[in-house]
Amino acid sequence: MVEEYPPGFRFYPTEEELVSFYLHNKLEGRREDLNRLMDRIIPVVNIYDYNPWDLPQFSEYLCHRDPEQWFFFIPRQENEARRGRPNRMTVAGYWKATGSPGFVYSLNRAIGEKRTMVFYTGRAPSGTKTEWKMNEYKAIEGEASTYSTAGIPMARSEFSVCRVYKKSKCLRAFDRRPPLGVIIIS
Repeated sequence: MVEEYPPGFRFYPTEEELVSFYLHNKLEGRREDLNRLMDRIIPVVNIYDYNPWDLPQFSEYLCHRDPEQWFFFIPRQENEARRGRPNRMTVAGYWKATGSPGFVYSLNRAIGEKRTMVFYTGRAPSGTKTEWKMNEYKAIEGEASTYSTAGIPMARSEFSVCRVYKKSKCLRAFDRRPPLGVIIIS
């Protein structure tokens, strides 16, 4: 059942909120009541079992009717647990990482890792690029950030959280969010 909210109400988390609140609480799993609520807001779905255009149907609660973006917790894949690469193939194509991973910061400290991916139909390397994109976020190990031998923060991988959206020619609503401290006068 979808509860009714006043006009204009949207689930609109920042990257910092996705990692510091939702993902960290999902990983810690201490409060069952909070986890049940979070699973209604951001469902656990192995998104690589589905094509991106099939994913909006799994977004149940607050972003159920959002035409622009959908959020999911992704459980760790078995090969990823053994320090292997995740399998990002679906029936119709594959998710390909673009650019270098970046970090999500809170109070000048890295709390998460962000990777942007684009969906391609077909099989690599001759796939066709689509308008579907995904931002995948992983939490950084430990409160005081554990670092690898190369000095790079280590990401936790039991779950990640992702924002799936379809690229458009105009700015999406989550891109139009005003920066902190900006006063909008209408």
